[in-house]
Amino acid sequence: MIAGSFYGWPSAYLGQHADNQVASRPDLVARTTTPDLLLGAHVAPLQFAFYEQQQFPATYWHGAFVAEHGSWNRRIRSGYQVVFIPFRNGLPTGEPIPFFSGFVPDPAGRQVYGRMVGIAIAADGSLLISDDGQKLIWRVSYGAQKPPAG
Repeated sequence: MIAGSFYGWPSAYLGQHADNQVASRPDLVARTTTPDLLLGAHVAPLQFAFYEQQQFPATYWHGAFVAEHGSWNRRIRSGYQVVFIPFRNGLPTGEPIPFFSGFVPDPAGRQVYGRMVGIAIAADGSLLISDDGQKLIWRVSYGAQKPPAG
């Protein structure tokens, strides 16, 4: 993402492809930037955080964790997870990889077990994930952890 870039909404999508469902704005379409990476339709990414700690394996260092809130209005549900996107030199180097998932027992059903909202990186390098479906905060850590003192 380049500061000041325009990514098209609502006049264009995926670069300079005019959206014919809205009023024509050739000026906006012409200056639309193509995104470096696409997430799935309707996954509703609400927050992301770059991992600058070292508790997780080096594969995760400097990459982005993205909270996908989910697709409440689709026949087949998508999202409802946290994905990881590897980065190098400020650019994504691969597709989103499911990292914290399993909250949709039946993608065509109505039940979901969680809706991810926010991401934070704790001082110890663990990942904190807010879930407004279960109304809790998940803590994901890697390796042997000592229980809190007290």
